[in-house]
Amino acid sequence: MFHFFAYISRMKYICRWGLMRNTRNENLSEHSFETAVIAHSLAILRNTRFGGNVNPERAAVLALFHDSSEIFTGDLPTPVKYFNPQIRTAYGKVEKVAKNKLLSFLPDDIKPSYNTILNATGEGDKELLPLIKAADKLSAIIKCVEEKRAGSSEFSKAEISLRKTLKEMALPEADLFVKEFLPSYSLTLDEQD
Repeated sequence: MFHFFAYISRMKYICRWGLMRNTRNENLSEHSFETAVIAHSLAILRNTRFGGNVNPERAAVLALFHDSSEIFTGDLPTPVKYFNPQIRTAYGKVEKVAKNKLLSFLPDDIKPSYNTILNATGEGDKELLPLIKAADKLSAIIKCVEEKRAGSSEFSKAEISLRKTLKEMALPEADLFVKEFLPSYSLTLDEQD
């Protein structure tokens, strides 16, 4: 009996934004799905508008699993995770142990396939990883926009910080997503018609 997929299924129990007052809780499954959809779109934008040659499907798969170590660690709030270099380094080691623990729940014959996803070391992954990081930031910005729309000012500073970080990444695909797609998240359903 192998437990990998049962553990992955538990992502729905991991709440994000633990230090923030949320109008609607967001779980890790929702965030991972949204990040995958955005990473896929960023890869397509890179290929169609910026002359790239990356694999959008690989970007989506890597993004689906990008926070899977949090099944064991929980969602460590960003201010804690990046408080200082020692904490960031230690947390990186904990994430690696958590990923290896997840891999241990797979049969040996498929373990290598999932190792290349959880540890993203395949050919072309170096080009995809910044897109996945940008998609992760965009998903967080969307959460901030939605919270503000619901009347919570709790996420205002987080949004400013996330937008700054995203801009500093200097990815034209991400900038284009912000310009062409992000404004829709501020609209009601009727306004999107």
